[in-house]
Amino acid sequence: MNKRSCGILMHITSLPSPYGIGTLGNEAEKFAEWLEKAGQHYWQILPIGPTGYGDSPYQSFSSFAGNPLLIDLDELCAGDLLSKSDCDAADYGADPEYVDYAKIIATRDTLLRKAFSQFVDDVGYTSFCLEESGWLDDYALFTALKRRFGGKPWTEWEADIKFRKPSTMKRYREELKDEIRFVKWCQYIFFRQWNRFRGFCRSKGIKLIGDIPIYVAPDSADVWANPQLFELDEKLVFKRVAGVPPDYFSKSGQLWGNPLYNWDEMRRSNYDWWVKRIKKSALLFDVVRIDHFRAFDSYYAVPYGHKTAEHGTWEKGPGIALWSEIKRQVTNVRIIAEDLGNAFDSVKKLLTDTGFPGMRVLQFGFNVDRADNEQLPHNYPRNSVCYTGTHDNATITQWYDEAESASKRMARGYLNKGRLERFYRAAVRGAYASPSMLTIIPIQDALGLRADSRMNIPGTPSGNWTWRLQKHMLKSKTAAWLKSLAEDYLR
Repeated sequence: MNKRSCGILMHITSLPSPYGIGTLGNEAEKFAEWLEKAGQHYWQILPIGPTGYGDSPYQSFSSFAGNPLLIDLDELCAGDLLSKSDCDAADYGADPEYVDYAKIIATRDTLLRKAFSQFVDDVGYTSFCLEESGWLDDYALFTALKRRFGGKPWTEWEADIKFRKPSTMKRYREELKDEIRFVKWCQYIFFRQWNRFRGFCRSKGIKLIGDIPIYVAPDSADVWANPQLFELDEKLVFKRVAGVPPDYFSKSGQLWGNPLYNWDEMRRSNYDWWVKRIKKSALLFDVVRIDHFRAFDSYYAVPYGHKTAEHGTWEKGPGIALWSEIKRQVTNVRIIAEDLGNAFDSVKKLLTDTGFPGMRVLQFGFNVDRADNEQLPHNYPRNSVCYTGTHDNATITQWYDEAESASKRMARGYLNKGRLERFYRAAVRGAYASPSMLTIIPIQDALGLRADSRMNIPGTPSGNWTWRLQKHMLKSKTAAWLKSLAEDYLR
């Protein structure tokens, strides 16, 4: 990212498709073609792991696995593993504008199992299982065990398998061998399709930006397979969990509940787990955004069992030592550090020491006091990534609809909004004009969509991550407008 450029933020699940959810199929390639016509060079997506609690991509059952919901069914039909009639007859939900996860999960599982029943082992599958065994074996057994125990989290499994007693592990690997093979096959198909999809994007000059949640889900193969790397006691009960302290937005703070890392143990292993995680991401993406980057410098720890985040403590993270080790072992990945929110001076120093670009969000800059702040474009450093908003924000049109009149006046004046110009267009133009080397616009903001297109409302446990793009929304005139902005502002 050493020259000015631009891109679009949209998750794979939001793509159009006849199967209730976006996939790695034909519509993904069509979107990459649209990005090329729009003068874009980057496509940023959300985490691609198998989703757990709340259908959130930030609560995944694995930091290394892919989400089977994203598998393209048409490719399975072309390979004679499914019939088109099987796919057409399935129930994907009633509203094509939103993902009905309950129905999609059930339907996709049925269809994938039917396809798997027609599959005959090939060299690709065997090689994949051997090459990825470092994470795949534990993940496949974990997933098979969750099905065996009715979906219960691993912390509620029988003691012998919860504690990974070798004889019990061996017994379940044999007992569940067919289910384990199915899970591995799903991963094989996912990553085979991913490699094809990424290759197509590259052919169109589109680089992929992935996303890594800094913390892993409590109910994940990561924690079950590596309890020593997390803050667990001898009974495998969490000692402390992640969150953020009380602030202007939340009097009781935010209690995320993710297990914290045992950084002492991580250090003793030369941060091997994190190195492997970044190496895996480097194979999948051209750039990786690290969510909540500040926790590598200092993180907030809340005693397990507390109902709010009011009584946590700040602890020291691994700092530059972790990133020095990662840079030593992984040379082919670029990082974007999510550094939003109030940051200590030490966090800013860590960002400087790593050399990673931080993030700026345009809509955060406008306020009723007309006060100067680092989220206004004239303060953006060149080594930064500018967004009109993120997946956690209101769309820029929704923000303008709901903002106080003083904030609106500030925004209109700052952006030099034309009398007949739509506000979202002025905001996108302001982001493109910023000093940031990279500008990323959520597709909702590029299209001027309103509140019903918002992707996520933080702190709400359900109803998120469901929005889907409709085919008619991607107009050639929008692509032409974005391309002209890219040319005007040398992106």
